[in-house]
Amino acid sequence: MRLPFFYGWIIVAVTFVTMAIGVTARTAFSLLFPPIIGEFGWERGITAGAFSFGFLVSAALSPLIGRMMDRHGPRAVMELGVLLMGGGLLLAPLTTQPWHLYLTIGVLVGGGSVCLGYSGQSLFLPNWFVRRRGLAMGIAFAGVGIGSIILLPWVQTMIEQTGWRTACSAMGVLVLVVLAPINLLLRKRPQELGLEPDGDASAHPSMRPVSNVVDPAWAAIDWTLPRALRTARFWWLALGYFCGLYGWYAVQVHQTKYLLDIGFTPGVAAWALGMVSLLGIPGQILLGHLSDRVGREWIWTASCLGFAICFAALIVLAHIPTLPLLYVMVAAQGALGYGVTSIMGAVVLEIFEGKHYGSIFGTLMLSALAGGAAGPWVTGVLHDIYGNYTIAFLIGIGVSALSAATIWLAGPGKVRAVAGQLHRSYAGTARGENAP
Repeated sequence: MRLPFFYGWIIVAVTFVTMAIGVTARTAFSLLFPPIIGEFGWERGITAGAFSFGFLVSAALSPLIGRMMDRHGPRAVMELGVLLMGGGLLLAPLTTQPWHLYLTIGVLVGGGSVCLGYSGQSLFLPNWFVRRRGLAMGIAFAGVGIGSIILLPWVQTMIEQTGWRTACSAMGVLVLVVLAPINLLLRKRPQELGLEPDGDASAHPSMRPVSNVVDPAWAAIDWTLPRALRTARFWWLALGYFCGLYGWYAVQVHQTKYLLDIGFTPGVAAWALGMVSLLGIPGQILLGHLSDRVGREWIWTASCLGFAICFAALIVLAHIPTLPLLYVMVAAQGALGYGVTSIMGAVVLEIFEGKHYGSIFGTLMLSALAGGAAGPWVTGVLHDIYGNYTIAFLIGIGVSALSAATIWLAGPGKVRAVAGQLHRSYAGTARGENAP
């Protein structure tokens, strides 16, 4: 049965809801962090380490998830993620020792999040769009903002009224009841339904579509994981993704506790965390759309600049704890920083497009998730050593700058042009064809 609209937008809608619940359930650890420390009296490094350990688990599973996606498709991957995350959240209230937290929030929730979050969705969603790839991914990943602004205040209210254990259980039920059925609608590629990317009609054999390939020799290679591992581009991406997620989660995990430490109320701290994700909604959509016009490298740079401004504002907030500066920190982190997610999958696909993309992207996410694990842990340890976050946040600024530089060195735009740059790609191809 033909739908009155492109089925790819159903894929976007399912991803939107999955991200809204799945990613927010993991983000909520920032709200659980203070009451867990208050109840057990554990050091911040040890407690934050459970979240970081989850990233290590995610990193270890990421290549396997990529291969699973290549072989079995998104439905199998997403349903596995639902079972892992839902089980971890339902078991977390039984915690009495640090290793319990590492097992539930770390192994189970961390393992589920690599399926349900940015990594898992980026394995198949880019297949559904070419011309509007950045826009579609920006809309889908903006679900994180809606989920945060709706679910995080709800979680904070439950924590205050009934405790963090009830909040964990409620999130676990939500994950299982909502996400298990809707992810059965997913498909890996539009061709499985007799469709073309972007909903375009199949081209007539006599019609030659404009190619977006800038480097035909590179694009002609059948990219397998072993071949990709032997390229400098792969390792520039690995370093860039490591640094990108290092900065992202270093601030996300410690932000709430830091704001409480410097004198802001719990309500303001929770509001700030939610507003970051809320501002990420227009940020991801707009920056994703702009990436289709100006190129992925410029948008990645803008996002890294957002995190650098965020870290700088946090350092100054310790000395000038004012609401206007807090607004700057929130806006830079959400409206700019979160834009990186809308192009994370597109960058890799445009360099290593092919039937082994899932394995390549999954392996790259091992580095990215390792960065996500290192960020919260290193930041917590540096606080325990120095008694403040200044050194940790300065490192965050440097890491953000390095991440921006590496994506330019990888150069996805030198392999395939985005829609807004197709005229340049076509002109270059024409010159090559007309050359003697």
